[in-house]
Amino acid sequence: MLKEFREFALKGNVVDMAVGIIIGGAFGALVNSLVNDLLMPPLGLLLKGVDFSNLFVVLKEGTPPGPYIALADAKTAGAVTLNYGLFVNALIGFLIMAFAVFLLVRSINRLRSLSEKSAAPAVAPQTKECPFCFSIIPLKAVRCPNCTSQL
Repeated sequence: MLKEFREFALKGNVVDMAVGIIIGGAFGALVNSLVNDLLMPPLGLLLKGVDFSNLFVVLKEGTPPGPYIALADAKTAGAVTLNYGLFVNALIGFLIMAFAVFLLVRSINRLRSLSEKSAAPAVAPQTKECPFCFSIIPLKAVRCPNCTSQL
């Protein structure tokens, strides 16, 4: 059983999938950092200092009661909150990730179609044009069937 598992685990597809999952996780962390550390702060400044991670609606007051300046304060007080700012961050991260995957898949499809076009053998012509009547005739013809000219 251990031998069968080793054969399964070392197949090319399983190893490729494992590498893809690891790289995907690292890419996800990179996109999250891009959104949270590079995109959202300038966007917050453009929107007059809004910090998206601290946008929330208090559904139920905690102890002590609000107002709460930051989401962390509301969580510490035990308030029930609707965290729409975190959702906006996650949505932007998803859109960036989806766009990056779209670009990757589009590039792979283009490369695949280019390789299929170049891999297709050039087909030799099967017909030719009669120099007298300009009709299409078989390549091996010695007389045109339309004008009966000797070729």
